[in-house]
Amino acid sequence: MIVSTPVRAAGAATCALTVVLTGCGTQAAESASQTIVLADGHALGGYNPVAGYGPAGEAKMYDGLLRLSGGEGLPGFEPALAAELPEPNSDATSWTVTLREGVSFHDGSAFGAEDVVATYTSILDPASASEVRSSFDMIEAVEALDETTVRFTLAYSYAAFPTKLLIGIVPSESVAERGLAAESSLNSDPIGTGPYRLTGLSPDRAVLEANEDYWGGTPEVERITLLYVPDDNTRAQRMATGEFDGTSLPPQLAATFADREDMSVQASKSADWRGVSMPTGDLVTGDPALRQALNHAVNRNMMIDNILAGHGRAAYTPFPEVYGDAHNPAATFSHDPELAGRLLDEAGWERGPDGIRVKDGQRAEFTVMYNSADTVRRDLSQAFASDALAIGVEVSLEALSWDRITPRIDTDAILIGGGDEPFDPDTQAYKTLHSAYLEPDVGSVYDNASRHANAVVDEELDRARRSTDPVERATAYRVVQEAYIDDPSYVFLAFLDHVYVSRDSDWAKPPPVLEPHSHGVTWGPWWSVNTWTRSR
Repeated sequence: MIVSTPVRAAGAATCALTVVLTGCGTQAAESASQTIVLADGHALGGYNPVAGYGPAGEAKMYDGLLRLSGGEGLPGFEPALAAELPEPNSDATSWTVTLREGVSFHDGSAFGAEDVVATYTSILDPASASEVRSSFDMIEAVEALDETTVRFTLAYSYAAFPTKLLIGIVPSESVAERGLAAESSLNSDPIGTGPYRLTGLSPDRAVLEANEDYWGGTPEVERITLLYVPDDNTRAQRMATGEFDGTSLPPQLAATFADREDMSVQASKSADWRGVSMPTGDLVTGDPALRQALNHAVNRNMMIDNILAGHGRAAYTPFPEVYGDAHNPAATFSHDPELAGRLLDEAGWERGPDGIRVKDGQRAEFTVMYNSADTVRRDLSQAFASDALAIGVEVSLEALSWDRITPRIDTDAILIGGGDEPFDPDTQAYKTLHSAYLEPDVGSVYDNASRHANAVVDEELDRARRSTDPVERATAYRVVQEAYIDDPSYVFLAFLDHVYVSRDSDWAKPPPVLEPHSHGVTWGPWWSVNTWTRSR
């Protein structure tokens, strides 16, 4: 049950959206002084947190109750719209948040408890059809205790709840009418409390202006122009000619800028993994011995060196080393094609005349789909297919759009990615491995993409999720990884570093932060752009 509070009357009119249409010839001028021009491969718009925008707090137009702190290792949490870190009860089933006072939305209306209640209520409302609804399903109720205090009541103990307080808060008036979040005006006319406000939007350009009334102080970077340039090579070429101040690029393209004296290449560590789903219902990918064999056959280090230009780390499970005691360093697969071959021999997969293995009349062949717009996924898919062929498994590759991949997820493998919320082991691994997502209409179609169930994995994930003891949680996660290695449901390949190219400047910037699966110019050197200062 979601407990709501009355919606206040609208106090100010929504700002009109001014569409700024400027040509490429003005970009050099924009790049001077206090403005920056950034190019991204992700489409512009869709700026509604209720629909799922900015769940890790990366949205420049919004603030969450909490925000991330940068630096090495796993990020911490700092108060944002919360006045202080939230207080849980003894079993972490109730979390009380005291709100910052004196904060205004971009339309001039005051921020208060009713806005927090309305935002989370809308995310959880089935009528919104929010893409992130399942990520918040531990919330049983949210209520305003007074104008500056909100209480979240959870369905179970959940120590990782601070990760759910990063998403942006919207005015209660903007979600007063129930309806599809994807059709809300917030997607193109966002109203937040964040350090920047959107002043211009077209299909290939968005303009963000500094919020002079920002509670954290007016940003020194006064304007950010975002350009939509979907083709990787085009972004690289235009970056090379000085048209942008920064962009994100695949590692091999970014490496071409390494010798530029006027530019820097930054690789930000992430928990963003790439791997191959192995549908359990398929006669080939559902065979436990074949999944084991493929995990030993793939040459992860070669992929990292040759495809990621060294910007990544081998992945065997969805748990990177950054989780400290919750990471199990023994949970790995050796690169051993000979062992892979023996495993297949012992399981009855015999080499046929053409070198492809056969078992009970079934050829060892399957299809791996990958997104046609992603060159890194293409190259990883090709490397995976080559390693599989070396042990007698034939992998056919199909480059498709996501809308053509999705209907086939139960029957064909996918070069898939994950790590959407890596700021706690629970949000990193639960949806990837737990069998709860095999039930109809539970979570996203991409949750537990291999459609695999392992009782030990389920039990230990649940134990860690519901425990408030850090030692017990870490122990449970190490057991999860041990059980996974014995019964793998994917072939994890690598944790990626996200690679960015930026024009050198005299801006002083905070340290980078561990990045999630989502990346682009809202992350990288620009994740904390509102805190940049000029070097003195």
